[in-house]
Amino acid sequence: MKIYTKRGDSGDTSLRGGVRVPKDEIRVRAYGTLDELNSVLGMVLAEFSGPEELRLTLVRVQSKLFQLGSELATPWGEDPGIQCLESSEVVALENGIDVMESQMSPLKTFILPGGMRIASLIHFARTVSRRAERELVTLNRAEKLRPVVLQYMNRLSDYLFVAARYLNHFHQVLDIPWMASQD
Repeated sequence: MKIYTKRGDSGDTSLRGGVRVPKDEIRVRAYGTLDELNSVLGMVLAEFSGPEELRLTLVRVQSKLFQLGSELATPWGEDPGIQCLESSEVVALENGIDVMESQMSPLKTFILPGGMRIASLIHFARTVSRRAERELVTLNRAEKLRPVVLQYMNRLSDYLFVAARYLNHFHQVLDIPWMASQD
């Protein structure tokens, strides 16, 4: 397969099935941000140090984001040709959050992103996840998405927040509490 086609040189791209749309169309922006999130998770995994179960979950999330991107690249009402995200994936993220939180002290204050480099990278992934979620909310106003799409993205950012805290905890690095300015 040839990588460059020159068909997008004028600022449009093809959705699944060949429908042409502008590259800045909200659907394209939304699945582009999912792709960006997937790349950030790739950076996380390239430097990962922590429990194998967490690593495997992050790899699974990458796969689910790819599936979701494919679904979004399919025009409304058309068959995406893949298995779409299911609510069991939302439950799996919730279960993962519960397991990690059961091993840490409850959060009593806001924390700053930071600690170990790997935790900081996961915080970065969390912020990209939140942006993707906002773009999906905008898309949902124009074209109704399946409810599980928004649920998954909302839970994913929660999962990434807890995962960042959990990796700091795992490596015995303290969270960085936010302190209100005393100016």
